[in-house]
Amino acid sequence: MAGKIKRMIERILAERSKGDELLARVITTKLILKGIDPNKFSDKSDDDPQIIEKLGKMLRHLLP
Repeated sequence: MAGKIKRMIERILAERSKGDELLARVITTKLILKGIDPNKFSDKSDDDPQIIEKLGKMLRHLLP
């Protein structure tokens, strides 16, 4: 299922930034520092299970 990483990144950015563009850039920088470059992924990108696991952990911490 191509594009899953892109959708997960978009969800993390939306949940954490709440529409604040500056905060979205800070979160993007944090993702890059964790080894996940959001600009590298598109809707057609192959899904890497290790990246999906990292993003899944981040999403689990966001949701109550």
